[in-house]
Amino acid sequence: MLGRLARWLRILGYDTRYEAHVEDAALVRRALQEDRVILTRDRALPVEFRVPALILVKAEQPEEQLRELVTLFQLDTEGRLFTRCSRCNAGLESVPSDQIAERVPPRVIREHDHFKLCPGCGRVYWEGSHVDRIRDAIRRAVAP
Repeated sequence: MLGRLARWLRILGYDTRYEAHVEDAALVRRALQEDRVILTRDRALPVEFRVPALILVKAEQPEEQLRELVTLFQLDTEGRLFTRCSRCNAGLESVPSDQIAERVPPRVIREHDHFKLCPGCGRVYWEGSHVDRIRDAIRRAVAP
């Protein structure tokens, strides 16, 4: 329901746990144990469970959802940008190019100096042209 929003929150650097298929009771239990806020579009969840940190996301589109949360929580949209893996949520680590040279195209090694590695899933990140598109999408999403 909110998988794309979770990815955007991770791109912004926020610790965002997401599972597509989880029972409501398990979700609530985990949120309470880990002191997390539950974000949901499931209107039955806040009726079924009384959880102090539960936000019913009203917007349907991911960019609108992001705007809703940035406004609600006054989220920083630049300070932590690209510090978490957008897939698995692990914090990214800077690595020298020789450690990842075999995992990216040779052109990328020639054109870029800074790389980050996800210790969780092994994904390699660098500031390619997609970074400008992501920044533009974030600006559009949070514009008043």
